[in-house]
Amino acid sequence: MGILLFIVFGLIVGFIARALLPGRQSMGFGMTAVLGMVGSVIGGFVGNLLAGRPVFDLHTAGFIGSLVCSILLLVALGKMGGRRRGLI
Repeated sequence: MGILLFIVFGLIVGFIARALLPGRQSMGFGMTAVLGMVGSVIGGFVGNLLAGRPVFDLHTAGFIGSLVCSILLLVALGKMGGRRRGLI
């Protein structure tokens, strides 16, 4: 049950990050969930450490950190993805 909740939480964070970032991001539900999960792991860890909370507990600082990290990852993916000429 914990893994399923983590995937759903990642999907929600990924959707919010994509909604807050202007522009068009062409990714499906799976990549949105992966974006949110990676942002949740990195941002939640850093956010909870900065707030002085236990790392694996669910707190507002962890959620905000997850969201900020997901947005930063989305920006980085957008910069790396750019225009691809000559590829399939």
